[in-house]
Amino acid sequence: MIDPSQAIAQTIAIIEAAPESAAALTLYALVTTLEYDRAGRLFKLSKLGDLSAEQRQIAYGLMERSVVEGIGDPAWVEAKARIDRAIRGV
Repeated sequence: MIDPSQAIAQTIAIIEAAPESAAALTLYALVTTLEYDRAGRLFKLSKLGDLSAEQRQIAYGLMERSVVEGIGDPAWVEAKARIDRAIRGV
């Protein structure tokens, strides 16, 4: 499994490389969903099928990071801002 502390950096790399790709949009949806703890972090797990085996490992690392390190720390906030900019093309 991907080291949870590295999962967000790898997510940024995938999204910035090809923000319009299915993998980028799926990882973006997961990152965004992880921020909504009160809503139960509802993510359609069948969307993991849109990812390669390596990309699924990154997704699992993101989920593990949310449990181990939490969401909303400065590193997460900075990464999320980069991801948002890449997806929006700004």
